[in-house]
Amino acid sequence: MTSSFFSWERLADAFPQILEKLPVTFEIVLVATVIGLAAGTLLALIRIKKIPVLNQLAFLLISFLRGTPALVLMFVVYYGMPMFFRAVLHIDLSDTDAMVFVFVTFGLNQAGYMAEQIRAAILSVPVGQTEAAYSVGLTQRQAFTRIVFPQAIKVAIPGLETMFVTLFQDTALAYMIGVVDMMGKVKLLAAVTFHSIEGYTCVAVIFIVISLVLEKLFSILNRKMAFEGREEA
Repeated sequence: MTSSFFSWERLADAFPQILEKLPVTFEIVLVATVIGLAAGTLLALIRIKKIPVLNQLAFLLISFLRGTPALVLMFVVYYGMPMFFRAVLHIDLSDTDAMVFVFVTFGLNQAGYMAEQIRAAILSVPVGQTEAAYSVGLTQRQAFTRIVFPQAIKVAIPGLETMFVTLFQDTALAYMIGVVDMMGKVKLLAAVTFHSIEGYTCVAVIFIVISLVLEKLFSILNRKMAFEGREEA
């Protein structure tokens, strides 16, 4: 049945075109996660070590990133970053691909949340394990990378799962600054067909399916790590 409001034919025609842009979403998620994990770990370590000045700056930055909606942060980065680079560093970013600003936005967004998750996870590892690592000749860096961090990641995974799924859904905002992802493709199709409800339906279905798959994968990972933890004990 076809109507002016909704058409299954239009939906069937739009679905493969929108699905073609799914790799753009995955690219944003992957790069943002890497940036967020690296920056979040650094911020967490600064907070744990309580480095003077840097500790206070890290606290303020984390508070800002956690308290700023992703859409607002994206506009701040998209418009503010070129102004800052031009005024302070005399670097022109006017020709920079919009994807770069998307990577920075969601990377920073994830860093703010990951910093607190990772900090709590690191602090959950008994101090005695670090001291034992020192006693067998490991350096501070080796003790952290080989003993503390692997255990902290296991503790942090349940919280990181929620952030990862949320990040995947938040990437739908990228079209607001001109990135042609799935939502951007819907806008382009709507400009031609003058119909958008079918496109939004396609995007909703894709996001729901991927989110369910991600939750299932994380559930399997959590059970596997819990089983390995019992074996080690």
